[in-house]
Amino acid sequence: MAVHDSPNGMAGPAVAELPDVVPFELSHLTRMSWALGSRTVGDDAATVIGRWEKRDGGWALAAFAVTTETVIIRVRTPVGRERFYGAIRSEVRTATRELEADDAWRAIE
Repeated sequence: MAVHDSPNGMAGPAVAELPDVVPFELSHLTRMSWALGSRTVGDDAATVIGRWEKRDGGWALAAFAVTTETVIIRVRTPVGRERFYGAIRSEVRTATRELEADDAWRAIE
C-alpha cells in the first residue's frame, strides 16, 4: 500500500482517484503498479466483469473480479497507457450501473 506524510507528520494511505473521464467515484480505491495490475488481471483466476469504452475519446475501462470481495479496474487512456486500481466488489457493482447509464460510455464484448 502506498503511504505519504500528512501535514501532522503521520504516515497514512495515499488517496487514489479515477481519472475525471470515468463517470463514477469509489470511496475505497487503491492505485496499483502497472506490473502488479497487469499480472493480476492476466491470471487465470481473474474473471472479466465488464468492459466499456468512451464513445468519443478513446478511453476504455475494464473490471476484473480477482477474489470474492476484490475487483481490479483497468483504465486505458487514449494513447494506450494502462492504470490499475483495486476496489471493493460491492462498490464496483453500484458504480458499473452508473457507467452503463452514462450515454458517453458503451459496453463492449
